[in-house]
Amino acid sequence: MPNHTVHPMSPRDTRVFNVLFFSIFASVTGVGIVVPLLPVFARDLGAGGFAIGMLFGMFSIARTIFIPVFGRASDRRGRKPFIVGGMLGYALISLAYVAANSVPALIILRFFQGLASAMMMPVLQAYVGDITPEGREGFTMGHFNLATFAGLSLGPLMGGVLSDHWNIDAAFLLMGLLALFSFLACTLLLPPTRSETALRRGTPPIAWRRLGRDAGIRSLFAFRLAYTAGIGVIWGFLPIYADQRFQPGAAAIGLLIMTGVLVSGLLQMPMGYLADRLNKPFMVIAGGLVASAALLGFTWADSFTAMLLGSVAFGMGGGIAMPALMGMAVQKGAHIDAMGSVMSLMTLAHSLGMLAGALLAGLAMDWFDLSWAFPVGAVIMLGGIAVFRCGHTDTPTPASEAAPLD
Repeated sequence: MPNHTVHPMSPRDTRVFNVLFFSIFASVTGVGIVVPLLPVFARDLGAGGFAIGMLFGMFSIARTIFIPVFGRASDRRGRKPFIVGGMLGYALISLAYVAANSVPALIILRFFQGLASAMMMPVLQAYVGDITPEGREGFTMGHFNLATFAGLSLGPLMGGVLSDHWNIDAAFLLMGLLALFSFLACTLLLPPTRSETALRRGTPPIAWRRLGRDAGIRSLFAFRLAYTAGIGVIWGFLPIYADQRFQPGAAAIGLLIMTGVLVSGLLQMPMGYLADRLNKPFMVIAGGLVASAALLGFTWADSFTAMLLGSVAFGMGGGIAMPALMGMAVQKGAHIDAMGSVMSLMTLAHSLGMLAGALLAGLAMDWFDLSWAFPVGAVIMLGGIAVFRCGHTDTPTPASEAAPLD
């Protein structure tokens, strides 16, 4: 049954939340500024298709390797050191991009940027989970997710303007300044590490094998991976499919992609509010079904407007499901005293989903036809819903049963 008891966030925790919110917004906006420009920049340096793929793949590889390491370490050593370290890494890497004059240098920098992302992203979410009041899990995580969606929406637009009026070096410098702002804000305004909730609990981290045996965690991981695979399909192949069928132009294709992000972002807070009052698993499944239908709808779209409506529908599916899903993750992390480990698994699912979705859809495109990429995404999404439905449990593992780290 949903928990209707609402506990207010303390003034201290509210200040912490605001610092984390604006820091992640600034960082994600900075990354969003640069990412759409990198393929063209790499091509101008002589990169071929494989090198451009490696440019983006290295980021995901680094995240996949290091996310579990940093998430678990933050349960033992506190959140602040990893957050400020990741922010500083982003700022320094941004300056290094300005000096990069070869494709191998760009690929190496993307690896270290992925490492910096792995250092801070799951830890930021874990810190928010630590300070989330009982009964407000969905709303708080939806509110925090809004910063990411807003940054993803605003960043590419700013990057295009900077590139058109100045050059890509201006985009790199702005990314660095935004990361530096986040670093300074977190360094100066977050409370000392010793005061953090994770350290005050004093319990050892739960072993990975115990987390893997938890059906609830497996169900959350599977759904997050499946939904993000759908995003990978859309971001990687919808622009090509739309251009092939309707030739709407670059601006319209950009609108097609960003509309789904914007819709999902706008729904984060209201759906989070509802998730705290309704049945969270029901909302996750309902949102997943909407997203599945949207993916199938791209195949049948007979106009660019129909594709745009499909993007809106996919964004709605994510907007309904994600606040509830992340609220459940916060509840699970709090019950087993392993918020960093649980959030690292959620972030890992995101990275693996992006890779899996793009890879499987690409194989479907090569072996069959481009239009098959979207049914493949829908099948993955339905599989994630099935695993979530079969494996979810409403009874979290008690902290007293958590096995210590070996």
